[in-house]
Amino acid sequence: MIKFFLMVNKQGQTRLSKYFEHVEIHKRTSLEADVIKSCLSRTKDECSFVEYKDFKLVYRQYAALFIVIGVDEAENELAVYELVHNFVEVLDKYFSRVSELDIMFNLDKVHIILDEMILNGCIVETNKSRILAPLLVLDKMAES
Repeated sequence: MIKFFLMVNKQGQTRLSKYFEHVEIHKRTSLEADVIKSCLSRTKDECSFVEYKDFKLVYRQYAALFIVIGVDEAENELAVYELVHNFVEVLDKYFSRVSELDIMFNLDKVHIILDEMILNGCIVETNKSRILAPLLVLDKMAES
């Protein structure tokens, strides 16, 4: 099961965070700081899976952004690693070459995409057109 989803830039600033289990606000900041420090300090030659406390971190770097997902011991790391890539492909398809600014200024849309893919910490959809369908409907309604 997925416990949290973070999107962080190279400076360590969190651009998106989504928790699928309750974590108190003051604990979130320290958790994010520790997770970010442990992932950003690794080299490109090192594995993208990190053991951290009672869960595993799966991270992937895209340009200046890191996507970090915390999962429990039962979750398949490779499936989550591919989920990250799929998520970025969906963002690329919607924003046509997604950037950090797209994420910052369209955070609501990024959350909709993430909610279509992950529900209660479980991967529920990976088909790009099905993921984008509700967002495209909202865009059509906004134009009208």
